[in-house]
Amino acid sequence: MSETSSSWGAEQMLQLGSEFSIGRRVIIVGDSCSGKSTLGEKFAARMSCPFIELDAMYWKPGWMPSEIPPFRIIVDEATRAESWVLAGNYDSVRDLTWPRADTVVWLDFPLRVTLPRIITRSYRRWREGELLWGTNRERFFSQFKLWDETESLIAWNLSHSGSLRRRYTEAERSPANQHLTFYRLRSPAALSGWLEQVLFDESLSPPSSRSRQ
Repeated sequence: MSETSSSWGAEQMLQLGSEFSIGRRVIIVGDSCSGKSTLGEKFAARMSCPFIELDAMYWKPGWMPSEIPPFRIIVDEATRAESWVLAGNYDSVRDLTWPRADTVVWLDFPLRVTLPRIITRSYRRWREGELLWGTNRERFFSQFKLWDETESLIAWNLSHSGSLRRRYTEAERSPANQHLTFYRLRSPAALSGWLEQVLFDESLSPPSSRSRQ
């Protein structure tokens, strides 16, 4: 088992008075539209450290995927810093990132949460012409190509949610990850309750944040 492991569902709220420490190198994983990037940006701002979004590093203009060797080099360089927050599931770099991390936050939300989010987010991005990572724009109608997981995040979540859950359950129990503190949040409500009791390393916080503690 990992050094510390906590799992919370909507019906299993955190005990009053509990506190949960976040380290200096945090990885956030979960299905598409579980909120990895949103949470990662908030953590990075609170910790005054870089936010590493693997999707932004991987996807090139025209939705062309990166070749794995240069992608690994970029991720390797980014995760050599003393402190960072990383969002993404990419197995091709897990051997680089997980040994360097001290905390894994797993947003293990059910499909009934993530699938509506995919439609809502995709429509908003498409309607507003939002530029993603400075290179690509959302393709809304492709989300309904349920037969093609390379085009549709709905199809991707339907195909991979179960295997992703098995993968991270095994990783949580692996002796290779004993150095990691795992937090598994099973619903948005559980995440909200957990966030109210998270403790950050104060040496990473800007003075204005410390004064509010």
